[in-house]
Amino acid sequence: MIKRKDDLLTVEKEKLRNGKGVVKLQHIIQGDELKDKGTLFARIIIPVGNSIGMHDHTDDFEVYYILKGKGKVFDNGQLVEVTEGDVVYTADGKEHYIENIGDEDLEFLATVIRA
Repeated sequence: MIKRKDDLLTVEKEKLRNGKGVVKLQHIIQGDELKDKGTLFARIIIPVGNSIGMHDHTDDFEVYYILKGKGKVFDNGQLVEVTEGDVVYTADGKEHYIENIGDEDLEFLATVIRA
């Protein structure tokens, strides 16, 4: 199966997880395509100054792969800057958030897999 870029479902979420501003999610694989193994596989775009709010991962884990831009992540109790090529992994009841602190859109791939 081939999915064309123009056929991907793109949604904008305001204050995602009580974050700031609007975040765009471009769903790459969704619903039944995830075969009950995950809940998200998407390209996420966060405009300058916006964020995804604090949330935890207890019964699943989440991976971000940063494609472009500069972000600030709360990770294991620390604030850490991330940029292109960095990976953020959150599991085992840990909390995280991500905020765009750069001067361009922060873009990354995100996947949530059930534990």
